[in-house]
Amino acid sequence: MLSGVEAYQWILVLLFGVLLFVSSPLAKNKEIFFRAASAKGKTPGFWLLTSSLVISWIFAKSITNAANLGLSFGMVGGVAYAAYYLSFLVAGFVIYYMRTKGGFESIHQFLRSKFGSNAIRIFSALIAFRMFNEVWSNTMVIGTYFGEKGESMYYIAILVFTGITLAYALKGGLRSSLITDTIQMVLFGVLLFVILGMVLPESEATVSEYVSSGEWSLAGGVDLLVVALLQVLSYPFHDPVMTDRGFIASPKLTLKSFFWASLIGIVCIVLFSWIGIYAQFKGLEGQATVEVSKSMGVGMMLLMNFIMITSASSTLDSAFASFSKLVAVDLNFGKTVSISLSKGRWAMVALTILGTVPIFLGPEILSATTISGTMVIGLAPVFLFWKMKVPKSSFFLSVLGGITIGLAYTLGLFPEIVSIGTGKYAALLGANLYGTLLCFGLYFLPTLFNHVKS
Repeated sequence: MLSGVEAYQWILVLLFGVLLFVSSPLAKNKEIFFRAASAKGKTPGFWLLTSSLVISWIFAKSITNAANLGLSFGMVGGVAYAAYYLSFLVAGFVIYYMRTKGGFESIHQFLRSKFGSNAIRIFSALIAFRMFNEVWSNTMVIGTYFGEKGESMYYIAILVFTGITLAYALKGGLRSSLITDTIQMVLFGVLLFVILGMVLPESEATVSEYVSSGEWSLAGGVDLLVVALLQVLSYPFHDPVMTDRGFIASPKLTLKSFFWASLIGIVCIVLFSWIGIYAQFKGLEGQATVEVSKSMGVGMMLLMNFIMITSASSTLDSAFASFSKLVAVDLNFGKTVSISLSKGRWAMVALTILGTVPIFLGPEILSATTISGTMVIGLAPVFLFWKMKVPKSSFFLSVLGGITIGLAYTLGLFPEIVSIGTGKYAALLGANLYGTLLCFGLYFLPTLFNHVKS
């Protein structure tokens, strides 16, 4: 028998799912399904694109991480995680020039023309791993609001939520994702300010005390900030949720959207980290969002649950749409005649099944960001120096070098001597700093070798 709170939470999930399904258009052609065009063939406008960019990156796990980092490190933790949203600026400018100076219509087209089909296969494997991560790492956050890990309600909530999101994603593809993202962005903004309006007066702390909380040192969370600043050079390019949106509107409008998405995203993440700072002031322990909602009663629990549903569904539907395009379009190697809507829809179903399996294995939520982020550091020179003529081997040396670094870090094979500082992320910082330098060196090595040889 469900309690009153549990019943309300289920009502929120089901009503929200119905709203998004009804709001989603039925995609009848590939331009709507894969490129988010309107029924009349128009490309997305500024607000539609910007809202989609922002909310697609404000994952359930992202705001959970932001709050937890606020709890652990104060304002420093919030700023450190918000730094990842500089990825929009890096990707925005690179994609703008790739389109206007290089004439490229997608990331895959660029890689195919410069580095060949094998580069496409390796790159596609990386972004498929990214999409796989997005499914379990966001849905398991939702599950924690319905039950403890291992309990039946925890798993039922995840399966129902994932199924609802899949339903409307299958209906309209990327167009559905953008339209529902706009709804989700408005709801997220309203919910964020309502929640802060309830939390801040309760803490009896001033805004300046929130802003000045934490210690600006490597051990105080600055190590993660530096990791973020290093990873934004490569991180956005392995995320098709971001890069796919970089090619569906005009270059100028897209660059403008990416700029504002960066600014809005940073503000939202920093503000949400204040939930964790509040928890720190109150001496709470555990997962910040859950503990704060429990401490403030039923109303806060429902609001927190709803904001998680909003952010998780926006990311999940984007992951489905991007994986669909990867399988049905990008891996066709330019053979547009074989692009199939049914193939794209079946790809969504496959990702749903594969991405749901890890929830039964209990992975760490933050690892979905940090590990995959380290594994792709080798993409930085590939895209930052996209116009530079280099041998095909440069791509493979740099990217495979980054994957090796990421795997070594994940498996705990890095010697302690590479750690920088004594903070929680000292080893991660060392792996990313030295790994990034190594990848740049590997990228330019074939050119240097050819120069010396000639």
